[in-house]
Amino acid sequence: MQRPKTSDVMATVLALGVLAAVWGALAWAPSDTARWLLGGIAVTAAAILTMWGLLGPAARWLSGERAELTAAERSALSPAERVEAVNHARSALMQSVTGLVVIAGVVFTAAGLLYTARTLDTTRQGQVTDRYTKAVEQLGSSKREVRIGAIYALERIAADSPRDHLTIRDVLAAFVREHDPGPHVKTSKLPKEPDTDVDAALIVLARRPADPPSSAPLDLHTIRVPNSRFPRTSNGETSVADLGGADLVLNSQFPRTIGANLRGADLTGADLRGADLTKADLRGADLTGADLTGATLTAATLTGATLNDATLSDAGLSGANLRGADLTDANLRDADLSYADLTGAYLPDADLTLANLSEANLTNAKLIEANLTVADLRGADLTKADLTKADLRGADLRGADLRGIRGDSAEQLRKMATTDTTTRF
Repeated sequence: MQRPKTSDVMATVLALGVLAAVWGALAWAPSDTARWLLGGIAVTAAAILTMWGLLGPAARWLSGERAELTAAERSALSPAERVEAVNHARSALMQSVTGLVVIAGVVFTAAGLLYTARTLDTTRQGQVTDRYTKAVEQLGSSKREVRIGAIYALERIAADSPRDHLTIRDVLAAFVREHDPGPHVKTSKLPKEPDTDVDAALIVLARRPADPPSSAPLDLHTIRVPNSRFPRTSNGETSVADLGGADLVLNSQFPRTIGANLRGADLTGADLRGADLTKADLRGADLTGADLTGATLTAATLTGATLNDATLSDAGLSGANLRGADLTDANLRDADLSYADLTGAYLPDADLTLANLSEANLTNAKLIEANLTVADLRGADLTKADLTKADLRGADLRGADLRGIRGDSAEQLRKMATTDTTTRF
């Protein structure tokens, strides 16, 4: 039986070493240092194996030689040929060593750069943690100006560290809830405006980036912050919000703006009387029982929002998008809903007395037993709306589209409401 050649044994050992080092780096290494060390060993061994293959079998194959020289062939070489062969071997070895040194240098330089990057990231995260801890401590300060500084410091931290965005959002929401006037304070005794630190927290919450889709909603339930002013920031985009039936000719004369980001927020029972929520994003928000008396929600997006039992009397909702919103039992007396999009909205038992619904889109809206006494519905689109037992006495239906509605007949509507030849039945 022929003994295996030393070079073949070494190549086999190197190949097994590469596999073992790769397995250790991927599956066994207990630390990053061990992982990088095993990775470096694997790369170096692979480089040696590659050099051996190129200088040995590959070189012979390219030169036309399919086997090594036999002992008889080597003994037949002249002294000059032997010296030349030795010199060629030395040259090849020197080139191999040089190549290995270069490869090793590249590997360890890359490893060093990666280690440095990891170290810098760890240091930066440590600094973020220190800043966060200090800011949270300052939130508990007895001095209002210190608390305000802490709020804006947290906003900066959230911008520098996106992974802390939700944590900081929840901390500021908790701050607003904790500093909200207690239940013992009667509504009539509430301050005209929220304290400056609470107002600052609301501003930061309103202008934060969008939350991830899978995150829990912003929790601001039962807060009482009448006359809050949520920020609006300029934006050069050409389509920021869905304005439904709003007067786009008028809006196109002014730069687009993005309102407060309250998408999916829990605002159940919140006191937002007189709040400025112009163009706010309230998609999917829960405003059950909220008080929005006199609030400004011009061109706000309330798609799919829940407004059961909410008070919106005298509120400005012109151009608002209320597609699919639930306004069951909502109080919308004297509210301005002109040009609003209420397609498929739920308004059973809603009070829309004296409401302005001119040019509003109420296609497929559910207005069962709704009170529309003396409401302005001029030019409104009520196609296929459900008006079963709705009270339309004194309502102005001139120019309205009532084709396919359910409820009162055309004759009954003509008797109780104001219609003309432009009213379509």
